[in-house]
Amino acid sequence: MKFVVIDGSFGEGGGQILRTSLSLSIITGKPFEIINIRAGRENPGLRPQHLASVHSAARISSACLEGAELGSLRLRFIPNEVEPGEYRLDVSTAGATSLVLQTIFFALALKGKSGSIATIRGGTHVPWSPPFEFLEEEWIPFMRRIGFQGELKLKRAGFYPRGGGEIISSIQPIKVIMPLVIKGRGNLIKVIGISAVGDLSKVVAERGRERLIQILNEYNIYNQVESRDLPSFGRGAIVFLKAVFENTTVCYSALGERGKRMEEVSEEASQKLFNFLKSDATVDENMGDQLLLPLALAHGNSFFKVPRITEHIKTNTEIIKKFLNEARIHFEGNEIFVEGIGDR
Repeated sequence: MKFVVIDGSFGEGGGQILRTSLSLSIITGKPFEIINIRAGRENPGLRPQHLASVHSAARISSACLEGAELGSLRLRFIPNEVEPGEYRLDVSTAGATSLVLQTIFFALALKGKSGSIATIRGGTHVPWSPPFEFLEEEWIPFMRRIGFQGELKLKRAGFYPRGGGEIISSIQPIKVIMPLVIKGRGNLIKVIGISAVGDLSKVVAERGRERLIQILNEYNIYNQVESRDLPSFGRGAIVFLKAVFENTTVCYSALGERGKRMEEVSEEASQKLFNFLKSDATVDENMGDQLLLPLALAHGNSFFKVPRITEHIKTNTEIIKKFLNEARIHFEGNEIFVEGIGDR
C-alpha cells in the first residue's frame, strides 16, 4: 500500500498539518503516514485535541489507525467509505470543537451519500482556535457561498480552561464546489459587534458593549453592537466583530481572561480589525487559510487577498499539494491564486 508521507515538523509544524491530511485522505481515498508530529513544539506528539480530530475522522470513514496514542510522533491513517449519519464526538478538556468540525465537514459533504448531523462537545471559546461566532458569522456563510450546505447551532458555550461546550452541525452532501473571486472588498457598510459572557454578570458584557460602541463611533463607523449572556459550562467572555463590506465580510475577536477588564477585550478586538482596514485584503488571515482546501477542489479558479501570507497559510498549501497533485496555489505579495481541480 502506498502512503502519502507527511513530515509533521514541516513549516509551522502545528495541528493544522494533521487536520488537513485527515480531511484530504478521506476525500481522495489516499492513506497517509505522518511522522515527527509537532516535533518542534513544547509538548511534541499527539495531544488530546489532536486525537479528537483523528478519532472523529476515523469514525466517519471507518478508517484503520496505527499510532493513535497520546504523545505519539507517528500516525498511519487508512480511510474507507464515508458513512453519513448522526455522530456525537467528544473533545477532552477544552479542545476546540471548531477544529474537529472543520476536519470532518468537507469529507461528510463531498463523500457522504446523505445528510449528517455532528454534535461536538468541548471548547467553543478557547485560545488559538476559531470561536463559535467565527464559524456561525463567517466560516459557514463563506462555505455556503462556494456551494456547501450546512447549519450550525450553539447549545452551550465552553470557555477555556473548563470546556464542556456543545455545538451541533448539519451537513448536506454536495457535488460541486464553486470558485471564489474577491478582487476588492468594496465599501465598509457596517460593523456588527457582540460582547458576550458565560456564567458572569451581564453587566460585564454591557461594559464591553459600551466600549465597542464608543470606539466605533470615534471612527464614524456605523455599528450594531449587542451584549449576550451565553449558556455556559464555565466562566468566560468574548468580544467579536464582523465587518460587512460590499463584497465580503471579515471577523476578529478577543477572549476575556482573569484580570483583564472587558473594556480591554473590546479594545483588543477593535485593534485587530483596524489593522486589517489598513490593508487592501479581501478576507482575513483565518478565513484565507480555511478557504485553501475547498477551493483547491473547486470547479474553476479563485482569487482573494489576505493582510499577509502567514506561515500557517504556506504550510497548509504544501500539505494540500501533497494530496492534490494537480492543484495550483501560488502567492504574489498578499494575493492568493487557487486553480481548482474540480474540472479535471
